[in-house]
Amino acid sequence: EWTAALPKWRVLEQLNAHNIPCGPILSTREIIEDASLAANDMIVEVEHPERGTFTTVGNPLKLSDSPTTITTPPLLGQHNQEIYIGELGLTRDELPHLKAQGVI
Repeated sequence: EWTAALPKWRVLEQLNAHNIPCGPILSTREIIEDASLAANDMIVEVEHPERGTFTTVGNPLKLSDSPTTITTPPLLGQHNQEIYIGELGLTRDELPHLKAQGVI
């Protein structure tokens, strides 16, 4: 009842004053606008060929010997040919036939 009557930041302040571990539940807007999250690459900007620049979640794991980069998600079907040939073992000549039959 006590927390329902106060803004979350006031609750955080009062609990921290008594060394009670706590943390706020942030809205999506608060997460995106949080400068400390952006500074730590927890929120990143990504370029997408169809939707333009958008904000998304970065990698929460930060390993000095294994840095990561957040990239745009693939377009629908972007890697199909690589999968058909490289993973499924189909030949390039089989693809038009399978496509004509509605298999792929």
